[in-house]
Amino acid sequence: MSKIIMIFASMSGNTEEMADSIAAGIKESGVDVEMIDIMDSPEASILGEYDGILLGAYTWGDGDLPDDFLDFYDEMEDVDLTGKKAAVFGSGDTYYTHYCAAVDILDEKLRERGADIVLEGLKVELTPEDDDIKKCQDFGREFIKKSFVSSL
Repeated sequence: MSKIIMIFASMSGNTEEMADSIAAGIKESGVDVEMIDIMDSPEASILGEYDGILLGAYTWGDGDLPDDFLDFYDEMEDVDLTGKKAAVFGSGDTYYTHYCAAVDILDEKLRERGADIVLEGLKVELTPEDDDIKKCQDFGREFIKKSFVSSL
């Protein structure tokens, strides 16, 4: 059985709501996902223990990773993710020039470290509405389908 980890940062609860909805979609596929809030200080080396990786973060200011994600992001430089299936999600505000830039920053880092990005990053404007929740659930189901359908 494939092991999946989801690490996320959420200040206002928007990205956490996305994470919960994505996890619900994954679980509908009969797969468990370990969810870790970045505030619980996981080390990036933990990513090597999983077959699937989902990272979620809100965008801070005009296009930055949240401060609580910075150490983890830096630690990723020492982790080989070759062969790992991955995807990124996050919330943001179109008021800012760089909408949901944290998604793009994390996506790029995963690619640099060798991960196979199986889905385009999922971006949600501020608080997830009903249609966004459905998109998140679909994102979780699609992550499993594109990553592990042959191994389930």
